[in-house]
Amino acid sequence: MMTLPELWKHFTWLSDPESYTKEERLLLVRFLAEEYRLREQKKREHLLRMSGIKRVKLLTDFDWTFNPKIPREKLMEFMATDWLKKPCNLILVGPPGVGKSHVASALCFDAVTKGNQTVFLTLFDLTARLTKAKSVYSLIDHYARVPVLCLDEVGYALPSREHADYLFQIITKRAEIATTLVTTNLVPSQWGKVFDSVTASAILDRLTLNGTFLTFDGRSYRNRKGEGS
Repeated sequence: MMTLPELWKHFTWLSDPESYTKEERLLLVRFLAEEYRLREQKKREHLLRMSGIKRVKLLTDFDWTFNPKIPREKLMEFMATDWLKKPCNLILVGPPGVGKSHVASALCFDAVTKGNQTVFLTLFDLTARLTKAKSVYSLIDHYARVPVLCLDEVGYALPSREHADYLFQIITKRAEIATTLVTTNLVPSQWGKVFDSVTASAILDRLTLNGTFLTFDGRSYRNRKGEGS
């Protein structure tokens, strides 16, 4: 439980806390602690609604035993860093169905629960939003500034040259100021299949800065029922 002086910072409309009796201070601590908890809960609920996370997934729910080659220790090493405060990039590479999106979504949910504004969306959805945007540059600026941005399924949609340039602007503006997560079925040398070679090289160059690339190998989790497992 936070102390009264700590809680006081969030309720500046109250008078000097030192003027209250011991009993009044204890009562205020209980009241303000509950009020602060409710405010933080509402904040997290709002952040979750705005995040784009369609279904909450947790790392504790992830079946690491099904694909033992997935780099669990390296992922935990990444999470042990100050990744929500110190801008960095995490790129999860692997074939469909090995859990990349699950892990990325779980990381985004973790960021939300810690009070960080987060956006989780596929590259396809990003290009659709850019197409429909009344002000493309305002939208680019929004995605460039959000503290945690996850681009899911890079490699499944082929953006136009214009949209690829927009993505490059977003990644470039985010460099050194915000954290970016990417899931992709393409190793870096194959990104030229999605973007032209110059743009692919430029985007990867920005992501490599303070970047961690993890490769997910194994079978598709979606086929487990069919295999009887």
